[in-house]
Amino acid sequence: MKYYINYCLAAFLVVASTLSAEEATKPQVLLETNVGQIVLELNPQAAPVTVKNFLQYVEERFYDGIIFHRVIENFMIQAGGHRFDLTPKNPSHPPITNESDNGLKNLRGTVAMARTRVPDSATSQFFINHKTNTFLDHQKNRPGYAVFGKVVKGMDIVDKIATTETKAMGRLTDLPVKTISIIKASVLKAKPAIKIKSEPEKPAAPAK
Repeated sequence: MKYYINYCLAAFLVVASTLSAEEATKPQVLLETNVGQIVLELNPQAAPVTVKNFLQYVEERFYDGIIFHRVIENFMIQAGGHRFDLTPKNPSHPPITNESDNGLKNLRGTVAMARTRVPDSATSQFFINHKTNTFLDHQKNRPGYAVFGKVVKGMDIVDKIATTETKAMGRLTDLPVKTISIIKASVLKAKPAIKIKSEPEKPAAPAK
């Protein structure tokens, strides 16, 4: 019986350690906007190519000084392609492979890559789903929009952006009337894995 209990405890510690390690490998990105902060937790296990691409743009400060140029309530908010003065900001890296078949869904609060009708055309533009958009998910024989993370803090800010008043201006048909910008995007330090301390063994009772 004692052996069985020790085996179960060891198995639990292994599983807990694995989960902690997985959590520690999920990088987080802070979007400091002029209306509040949004924290994204990325999923490199499910979308390695997409996460690597996104982090590359963040680390190069590409997103500093860009705006949310397409905002549609009950749909999504999109950024990554226009500066404060509305001029386009061209991507600095080639398009990536579409990873929409990774099992992640376009649920409310998830972040996904924007693209053209060409499946493998995503570059720097991304969007945050304001509501669950199942029609954007990967379907049999039809690529979807690759989800690569989720909002873990600041969903109230996403709601605030999504419900702002918009207007049409040239090719931008859903542009916020009051500019909503990403002042700075930065990678937060990954949380260290939680170490589970095992209690020291109690000394055996003296023999009677």
